[in-house]
Amino acid sequence: MTDTATSARTDTSPIGSGPVDAAEFARATSGILDQVTRVIDGKPDAVRFALICLLADGHLLIEDVPGVGKTMLARALAASVDASVRRIQFTPDLLPGDVTGVSVFNPVQREFEFKQGAIFANIVIADEINRSSPKTQSALLEAMEEGQVSADGTSHKLAQPFLVVATQNPLEMEGTYALPEAQRDRFMMRISMGYPDAAAEALMLRQRDTANPLDALDPVVSADEVLSLVAFARGIHVSPTVEEYAVALAQATRSHPDLRLGASPRATLQLVRAAKVWAALEGRAFVIPDDISALLVPVFAHRVIPTRSSTGARARSAADEIRGVLERLIASVRVPVAAHR
Repeated sequence: MTDTATSARTDTSPIGSGPVDAAEFARATSGILDQVTRVIDGKPDAVRFALICLLADGHLLIEDVPGVGKTMLARALAASVDASVRRIQFTPDLLPGDVTGVSVFNPVQREFEFKQGAIFANIVIADEINRSSPKTQSALLEAMEEGQVSADGTSHKLAQPFLVVATQNPLEMEGTYALPEAQRDRFMMRISMGYPDAAAEALMLRQRDTANPLDALDPVVSADEVLSLVAFARGIHVSPTVEEYAVALAQATRSHPDLRLGASPRATLQLVRAAKVWAALEGRAFVIPDDISALLVPVFAHRVIPTRSSTGARARSAADEIRGVLERLIASVRVPVAAHR
């Protein structure tokens, strides 16, 4: 970031040193949301989900057709945080070492040195992730789960916070590879942008005819401040009954006749983490069942597999089917009463 941008952020920073309180959390998150919505018109849910992934220590997968703002959302979120940002353009010839790094022999020291790859940043934009081979996609697994990269028997820690925002095109698009189940499970949420409505598209034409709106964004929080926001959200209370409700929904996916693969325990954990941030954004110090059900589809849908597998042009109908199954599960699982205590 430029000195001017950093100075502007410092003068208006809503967070002081040390732990944050509810008012500081609200001001900081409102600032981020305001920044991103200046660029992403008419998609408040997508912007909110992206912020939740950042503050819940998760990762975000954005799937949709080209040209609807997937990369723009990722870049706008990155521009709102004063932290290191790198973009990786995934292509068929991208190698795992390009992502994680490689060991290079130093003739002066007469030893191998590890040269960091593009994954070493606070926010990594993995653009069109499903255009690279599964081998290259798997290079992200350790980094996304454990926050580190292993090379030649040595582990290299990644900077914190660490967020991967990946975009991918639908499988029916030319030159795409399906993400392995293990890779999809590393993403906290999968969302779609969808086409803008007529008013938002007309506004886009007027605003972006002569300037890039990203150029007008300044960071509103630093990397350390994001960690404080993450810590605040982690402290949101989840009662045992709400935890049982989340587990019941996850178990229902594992026994449903229309699903041959249910949600993993990692999915349940990330559902509760995301619900904590949702509750904090709503100004509450505790999670209620509605927070869990509101996030079930974006957190679970990409992790479950329907009994009748669909690929290519049928993938979209499969996604609609999965959404329908999850919505029916929400309606069928008993909601606990007085669950916040």
